[in-house]
Amino acid sequence: MRWFIQDDERRVDLARQMFEVMLRNVHISRDACYTTEEVTGGALWVPPGRWRLGLLQQLRLLPGMIRVFGRDLPRAQRGLTVMDAGHPRRPHWYLDSLGVAPEWQGRGIGSALMQPVLERCDRERMPAYLNAGSPRSRELYLRHGFHVMEEFRLPEHGPPLWRMWRDPRG
Repeated sequence: MRWFIQDDERRVDLARQMFEVMLRNVHISRDACYTTEEVTGGALWVPPGRWRLGLLQQLRLLPGMIRVFGRDLPRAQRGLTVMDAGHPRRPHWYLDSLGVAPEWQGRGIGSALMQPVLERCDRERMPAYLNAGSPRSRELYLRHGFHVMEEFRLPEHGPPLWRMWRDPRG
């Protein structure tokens, strides 16, 4: 998120706004969203075969994206394009977003939020995919059975990200 939202003072607030925009306009209808009772964190999963957004979904997202990114929207779109370019085509569950409020990180909340879908992946023999945005998150995902497929960078001297894949266990 540091690359997408460069305003240090507003990053946490804007990231929460973006999470809400995605939740309301895309993910809630997919019925694969998990949060804590206090909403200290959330996981937004995309079921197999549904990770690409249709035109209507993109249009519904646009006002919220403008509100969050402002004049940096074209830059954010370039970053999303780079992320989408390497997205696997074979069926999988996609962890679009996993976030935990900074003051609640390191307590196992992210792991707990992933568990329902990871257990479903194992039960249904379906792989999972995600993009890790920091070394810390990459390590979290490695502990849950994901492996790094590829390291890539966001445009304009952006930070490294990692495409990660998890085959079902068991």
